[in-house]
Order: sequence, then structure tokens, then C-alpha cells
Amino acid sequence: MRTGHPGGAAVGSFMFLKIFKKKKVLVTGHTGFKGSWLAIWLKELGADVIGYSLDPPGDPNNFQAARLEEKVTHVHGDILDSDRLTATFQKYQPEFVFHLAAQPLVRLSYEEPKRTFDTNVGGTVNVLEAVREAVSVKVLVNITSDKCYENREWIWGYRENDPMGGYDPYSASKGCAELVFGAYLKSFFSPSALKGRCIGAASVRAGNVIGGGDWGKDRLVPDCIRALSEGRAIEIRNPRAVRPWQHVLEPLGGYLKLGAALLQEPETFSGAWNFGPDDTRHLTVAEMADRLIQFWGNGSWKDLSDPHALHEATILKLNCDKAHERLHWHGVFRIDECLQMTASWYKSFYAGGQTKDMYPFCVEQIRTYEERIKSKEVEEK
Repeated sequence: MRTGHPGGAAVGSFMFLKIFKKKKVLVTGHTGFKGSWLAIWLKELGADVIGYSLDPPGDPNNFQAARLEEKVTHVHGDILDSDRLTATFQKYQPEFVFHLAAQPLVRLSYEEPKRTFDTNVGGTVNVLEAVREAVSVKVLVNITSDKCYENREWIWGYRENDPMGGYDPYSASKGCAELVFGAYLKSFFSPSALKGRCIGAASVRAGNVIGGGDWGKDRLVPDCIRALSEGRAIEIRNPRAVRPWQHVLEPLGGYLKLGAALLQEPETFSGAWNFGPDDTRHLTVAEMADRLIQFWGNGSWKDLSDPHALHEATILKLNCDKAHERLHWHGVFRIDECLQMTASWYKSFYAGGQTKDMYPFCVEQIRTYEERIKSKEVEEK
């Protein structure tokens, strides 16, 4: 077994998933796409999951499709409501906190810049304050975005210590949230903090995630699925743009692995982490649409490129050497497997008349991921 780093043997083992059994875990944004998948996974790991979020962003959505309100403790609340958020921490006394609640859309941030900054920066401050006041919290994983970096649109992947930035309000808000997190980590959550306590605290950045249950506005796969399910041609704004694609379970697996490591060795694993796909999964938008149509079984797309459209990055990559070497985390699905899993989820949903309970289907795909991790670890021993 590889070690090469303090704690390497511990975090390199699939057994990390057992750490969450019977633990109280608070997930903000559990009604969203990534948050709902994380809540399902934690529930299956035996955690006592407390979700804090506004209503799902649209209908349909994975939160309702998986009947999650019946399976986890659901607290309806806004992360901008600091009193309600703090009261939720005090009532449930979570040991782990995964902060995913956000305004997640680039194009919407042009329409609502203030709300984007309020939610993504001010909301993060509120979560960090609630963590600071809650003595029960041992681990915090703060989820931001690969768009937090000052993107020079070059071919090299950004490392965790590269500058923060952002052309559009969404990207800038994520860069700001990272700066806020860094200040709280040094000032309140590290061993050297004068006015805090040492907890395991990390901020994580992933690429474009795909998977079943996402109907977000102005996202490629949801846009494709809406068109394909309605028999329309897919409308693509920027077919030549290159994006890093990964199945939603892959970064979530990284977050869980990191959360377990933070509990065991908080000083060693606190800080910033990238969890992005390798270069084999950097495809153009047009290539993604073509492959998704193939797995759906039929369909077409048309180019709606507009030279006067709002700015969107044409290329953005992450360097994940830190997660590879220190956490032994790697992506395990090929891009075609990611797309096949995604298409099969939606086909099952629509075949069920949009009323089918998708929780078992989500669990089945989680099991597939877990088995792939086990197989990979056996190969590496």
C-alpha cells in the first residue's frame, strides 16, 4: 500500500466511508443537485443527516425525485438568515458540516449580481460564524468552484495556491468566498489561532459535474435532457468551449474522503483542495452533446453561437496532484461511463412518468462508484 505522506495509509483505504456511521452531518444546500446526491450518500453510510436549504431550485429536481424530505432531517432556511442558521447548529449539534448552498449559475449572476455576492460570500460568512460558535463541529468542508481562480484561459491546470479572481459576478463571488474561508481558517480554526479552536477545515473546488437529477438553468446536460425528452433540437451557445467533465459522485467521493481525513488529522489536511477530472475528460461542448445524444438514442443539436453574448470561459482546468498524492483520490469513470450513467438516470425517471422514486436508482449508482473504488485500491496494492 502506498503511504508517502503522514496519514496516507489511513486515507488511502476505502474504509474511510465507515467514519460517518451514526455521525451528525449538516449539509447546506441539500435540495440542490450536488447537495441532494451528498445527502443520499451520507444517509446510506449511516449518518444522521440534517439538511439546511431553501426550496429546490425548480421542478423537477433530485431532492423531490429521491423523496429526500422523507429520509433526512429537512430544515427550510436561508443561509442569509444567520439567526435561523445558528439556531439550527445549536439544536442539532453537528460534528461534520458540508457547505454547498449557493447561487450556482454564471449567467444568472449577470442578472442578479448582488444576490450572487450576498449568497455566495455573505452566506459563507454566516456558515463560518455558525461553525465558529458551535463547539460540536469537528470538520468543515466548504464547497466552492473551479471558477474561483483568476482564469487566464490557458492549457495548464490551476493549483490550489494560484490566485483567486473571476471575470463574471459568479466566479468573483467564489473567489471572494475562498478568501473569506482562508481568513477564518488562519484566524479561528488553526492551532495558531488566538481566538478559536483547531478543527479540520477545508475548501474544495471541482469542475463541471454531471449526473442524474440536475435540471439547472443554462447548464449543458440539463439543457440537453430537456430538449431530448421533448423531442427538440438541443440549442448550444458555445460549441467549441472546452470543459472538464466528471460524474457528480467523483468529487463527492473526494469530499467524503477529505472529511474523514480531516477528522483524523485536522492540521495535516486543512486547507484548499482541487477535485477535478483528468485530461481525458476535457471535451468540447459539441463533443459532449454528440455523445449524450448517442447514449439517449436519438436527437440533434444546433449552433446558437452569438459573438455578443455574455462572457463565458472557453477553457478552465484544475491541477489535482495534491489530491492524487496526499489523499490517493482519483477519478474512476471514463467520460463515456459518466454520460451513460447520466442518460440512464434520466431515461429511468421519464420512463416512470416523472413520479418514480429515484432514491434506489441513486443508491445503485453510488454502489457502482464504491465498487469501482474498491477495485482500484486492490489493483494499487
